[in-house]
Amino acid sequence: MSRRLPPLNALRAFEAAARHLSFTKAADELHVTQAAVSHQIKALEEWLGLPLFRRMNRALALTEAGQNYLPPVREAMDTLSQATDRLIRADSSGTLTISTMPSFASKWLVPRLMRFQKRHPEMDVRVHSTAQVVDFARHDVDLAIRFGNGLWPDLRVERLLTEDIYPVGHPSLLTGDHPLVCPEDLCNHTLLHDDYNISWAVWCRAAGTEGVDTDRGLRFDDSSFTLQAAINGHGIALARGVLVADDIAAGRLVRLFDVRLPGSLAYYVVAPPHYFSRPKVKAFRDWLFEEAEST
Repeated sequence: MSRRLPPLNALRAFEAAARHLSFTKAADELHVTQAAVSHQIKALEEWLGLPLFRRMNRALALTEAGQNYLPPVREAMDTLSQATDRLIRADSSGTLTISTMPSFASKWLVPRLMRFQKRHPEMDVRVHSTAQVVDFARHDVDLAIRFGNGLWPDLRVERLLTEDIYPVGHPSLLTGDHPLVCPEDLCNHTLLHDDYNISWAVWCRAAGTEGVDTDRGLRFDDSSFTLQAAINGHGIALARGVLVADDIAAGRLVRLFDVRLPGSLAYYVVAPPHYFSRPKVKAFRDWLFEEAEST
């Protein structure tokens, strides 16, 4: 439906001048010059074909047309202002949807999430865990934390966490019938494989270790499963430092040997560029980097 509406700036100038009965006070309120207000009102009167003010010496009064026009204009401006406030509040609070890999969600994000909730109780966080790369154009997602090389076209990409990779196991494996003292001792234990990690063959070559069958063992398609198997004492995992730091600090796992490999990939905060100006996205992004710094 086509609406016949005058320019918004002219209506704002009219409403302010009519409320104050002063072009000068209206200009101060709108942060423009008195001449600009006078120009906007003149343009509105020409658009309407009716005078809205009577200009008198050192005085300003509304014409009958101006008196009739003011209430609906003021109501429309109030309605628009309230709708704008509601929209901004909804974008500053409400539900914030974060997409990330299940392993990162369970091992790093979720254990820290209550600190964000305490800081921003007005927001409800929804964690959408998936190994798939989310399509922002098709899915209702505010921010993604992705693991990869950082090359995602048309998106703003910020590196959050880098990592080292090293073996970890249950503390009990340091003692017992076959204690883990040197890398060669791995041949007496089950190797846990992670499809998203450097292979055991690569790590053993870097460690100069021979005689370990790096093809055997348990294999998982999610890093959190691999680490849980290690926590349960089912074998030795090659762990990404980002995911295993809390388990080591809590004594659920221990780091084994001194050989660590730098990861070629990293964790990135990702979203369309204009999403980062949204208050709730900015708040979560800033909190993520505070947590990453402390990590």
